[in-house]
Amino acid sequence: MTEQRTPDGVAGQADTAKRRVMVVGGTSGIGAAVAHRFASSGADVTVAGLKAGNHDASPVGVTTVDLDLREPSAIEELVSAHGSLDVLVNSAGIVRRDDEFRPEVFEDVLAVNLTGTMRACVAARSSLAESSGCIVNVASMLSYFGGPRVPGYSASKGGVVQLTKSLAVAWAAEGIRVNAVAPGWIRTDLTSELQQRPAAAGQIIERTPMGRWGEPSDVAGAVEFLAGPNAAFITGVVLPVDGGYLAS
Repeated sequence: MTEQRTPDGVAGQADTAKRRVMVVGGTSGIGAAVAHRFASSGADVTVAGLKAGNHDASPVGVTTVDLDLREPSAIEELVSAHGSLDVLVNSAGIVRRDDEFRPEVFEDVLAVNLTGTMRACVAARSSLAESSGCIVNVASMLSYFGGPRVPGYSASKGGVVQLTKSLAVAWAAEGIRVNAVAPGWIRTDLTSELQQRPAAAGQIIERTPMGRWGEPSDVAGAVEFLAGPNAAFITGVVLPVDGGYLAS
């Protein structure tokens, strides 16, 4: 990725459409929508996730590779083989409702959602420093609220927020921006159980000022913004994409 100077002397990316993007956890839901969004803009996108090879309907510009963040050195090897990188999106996440009170399950959730995110960021650091690239992590509304059935998921997503802020401060001098989105109640497989319970779904809609469930594409647009040139002076931010849920 080459750089060009604006009249102010500020470095900017010369050709955003040709960026190389990696979406970790991009085989479904929000991650898949993010991958499609970047690909439709002309980026070269790599999607990494569990059983990625089973997804044959990938759009033009998207390459899928299998990745289990719990496997030692898996993400490091993938990034090393990938070459140059401009954008890393960390969207991998698992939830184990009610089972997360078992310490071994709690640890497994953190291994994917939090430690996996940290691992991916560290693995991509040198490549992103070379391209003055950026990271966008996926947090959650449960970064802010307690989840009575998902203590591991809530703890991991709270950790993603603090990790995002810490890496933003630590790596700013290297030209790496680190931000996050905090999706509200988005219509994905992770929320399918809630969507199917009229009482719970009704409470969510009633509290959401925009009066609807979010769609993965809503989050993808925010990710694209944070990874783009219009966010060149934004780092360490966690952007809620929640239809006003957090404010209500």
